[in-house]
Order: sequence, then C-alpha cells, then structure tokens
Amino acid sequence: MNAAIRQQNRELVGKLLVIVVGMLGFAYAMVPIYRQVCQAIGITQTRIVAPVNTQVDTSREVKVELLANTAGLPWRFEALDRQVVLHPGELVTVRYRVTNNLGRPITAHAVMSTAPQEAGRWISKQECFCFTNQTLAAGETRVMPVVFRVTTDAPRDVDTISLSYTFFELPGKG
Repeated sequence: MNAAIRQQNRELVGKLLVIVVGMLGFAYAMVPIYRQVCQAIGITQTRIVAPVNTQVDTSREVKVELLANTAGLPWRFEALDRQVVLHPGELVTVRYRVTNNLGRPITAHAVMSTAPQEAGRWISKQECFCFTNQTLAAGETRVMPVVFRVTTDAPRDVDTISLSYTFFELPGKG
C-alpha cells in the first residue's frame, strides 16, 4: 500500500509541475500577446519618444484632422485647431479645450485613436495630456497642448490622418 501511495504522490507532483511550467509559459507569453491585442485595437499609442534628429520631408504634406470625444462624461471637449497640414518629420503643436460641466471634480484619462488604424505608429508625441490622468474641478476649463509629428516613414499614399482623443472617467477618482 505504501508503494501505491508513493506512486500516486509522484504522479501528482508530476502533474503539478506540468501545470506550474504551463502557467509560467503562459505568463511569459502574455506580454507579446497583450502588445499585439492593444496594437490591433489602437490603444498602444501613449508612448514617450525622446527627441531625435529628424529630417523634414518637404516633398509632401499630410493633413491631420483633430477630433475630440467624451465617453458619456459630462465634459465639453473640443479641438481648438480642427486640422493642421504638416510635412512628415515637422513638429507641430495643437490645442484642445476641456470644461467640466458637472458640479464636482472629475478625474478622467484620454485615449488616442487614429484613422486609418495603423496611422498610430506614424504619430510621435512629444507632449500630450493623454500621458497622465486629468482632474478638473467643478466648472474648470483647461486648454491642453499636444506636440507631435508624423514620422517620415509614413507611407507616401497617406495624405490624411484623423487623430481622435476620447476622455473616459476614472471611477472612484475626482
């Protein structure tokens, strides 16, 4: 009977080791899977890019349309600069205005999306309100800049990009 119990214990330990190794492998694989999923749905756009020596491609222009949305948030949010025409590699500054229309402070976070969807990888932001959570007091209005460039590796056939920010309320904050 002792030998049978030992054999069952060895089998159980073997099964548990396989499960542990499988869990570690899955956890290791989650990082690239998460990156792919985020890239596919366009939410990996918040990246801080160190200043680099770039060349401006003056042989072409790209029109960037600026949009602003709130996901049911009682804020007024708008792009002050509706569109900007720039040369790839050229650093530009655009402005957005947001007003908290609710009678209490609210904290929210902005998420960027682009059209065409793959255009997010050609937007290099130097400064953006989307890098941090924004808390606005009741009735507060704020003008917020976004400093960015369209990189020179954007395809030549892309002449218009829509850049949209949507504010989402962070529950329990404010």
